[in-house]
Amino acid sequence: MNSLIDKYNIPGPRYTSYPTVPYWDESTFSPEKWKENVIRSFNESNPEEGISIYIHLPFCEALCTFCACHKRITKQHSVEIPYLESVLKEWRLYLELFSEKPKLKELHLGGGTPTFFSPQNLRTLLEGIFDTVEIAEYQEFSFEGHPNNTTREHLQTLYDLGFRRASFGVQDYDPKVQKAINRIQPFEKVKEVTEIAREIGYTGISHDLVFGLPHQTWEAMEHTIRKTMELKPDRLAFYSYAHVPWVKGVGQRGFDENDLPSGEEKRRLYEDGKRLLENLGYIEVGMDHFSLEHDDLYQSLIQKKLHRNFMGYTSSNTQLMVGLGMSAISDSWYAFAQNVKTVEEYQKIIEEGKIPVVKGHILNDEDLVVRRHILNLMCQLETTFDSNNSFPELENAFEMLKEMERDELVEIHENQIKITEKGRAFTRNVAMVFDLRMMRNKPETRIFSMTI
Repeated sequence: MNSLIDKYNIPGPRYTSYPTVPYWDESTFSPEKWKENVIRSFNESNPEEGISIYIHLPFCEALCTFCACHKRITKQHSVEIPYLESVLKEWRLYLELFSEKPKLKELHLGGGTPTFFSPQNLRTLLEGIFDTVEIAEYQEFSFEGHPNNTTREHLQTLYDLGFRRASFGVQDYDPKVQKAINRIQPFEKVKEVTEIAREIGYTGISHDLVFGLPHQTWEAMEHTIRKTMELKPDRLAFYSYAHVPWVKGVGQRGFDENDLPSGEEKRRLYEDGKRLLENLGYIEVGMDHFSLEHDDLYQSLIQKKLHRNFMGYTSSNTQLMVGLGMSAISDSWYAFAQNVKTVEEYQKIIEEGKIPVVKGHILNDEDLVVRRHILNLMCQLETTFDSNNSFPELENAFEMLKEMERDELVEIHENQIKITEKGRAFTRNVAMVFDLRMMRNKPETRIFSMTI
């Protein structure tokens, strides 16, 4: 395995989209084209399917130095109401594009720290949206909570508004690791908030663990996993730490690359962690995710309904996902759009009565075909080619995968590719073979985190 790590541990995307953001063609994009694609997608959507909304709530009271998200660090809670008013105004701009009242299928509050906001202000935001939509019968509403500041009132308020899934960021319980990443968070706080959520009635509790953090050892990782098992979350995200210090604003300091596990050590953290999780009853779903059998994520995998978007893996799939808030990304299937990345600019553009997109990409016919193949690989670990494939460059992927087949990472059949159990750890590498845009324009500098 070590030789494979040396061979395949290269920079690569996580493929929450295709094309990936660095390869968006902004020359063909405009806010007007984005609105046209939103209208097209909304009109094509199955009325029973509905739409998804992602709301980016960017504020945090302290900077976690492992985080690569767009955020604003402040202890001034006076920022809450003006920001949420802007989000509601942005939503009303989207409502003007819809021919009828939208049906809301999926809603996720991400950040930043959504529980930075008071329960009452979150209620005001959500009721402002719910007043304008029809709620789907089988909706999936979820939020990310910081265990240190998620209160019983937060949990009860969101539960009363229809939320049944909560995700808590754990990362690692080792004090040395927590100090390096500036995330001091005792097990007792995670235990408390998990138990309160279950007591209230949440049916989906997820914990996020991260491997590859500074000073992390297998002994510490094993301790973290075993402590997590005391709480038995329904779902686990077991992420590879993405070291991207060159990205503006991520604040990955407090440690340097010498403090990080080597590629070989990091792979051991994943392989041994995966083995332990499976021994404890968890099943690997897609890439980086594990769940118990009863969880929706596993059930969607079995039913071949698993989906992946900018929110990660999801058990429901809507054609249109509207991203609200600073830096939020939207997906109409035919196009992507990202909002401006500072709070001040976001609020200014909203006050001008404009949807605050700053960049995006309109997918062409080739993009749509490649996107489907990469999505299949990321969600089902296999993809099948149409015999009438009209993009010859994709046929080259079969040739490029021959070496991966020799390394027993994939199985190649006449018109099908399957990722093997051994190859699961290299799923990103397999998907990269199909990334025609990156293949034609290989980056001269490092723009992605390492795949291992």
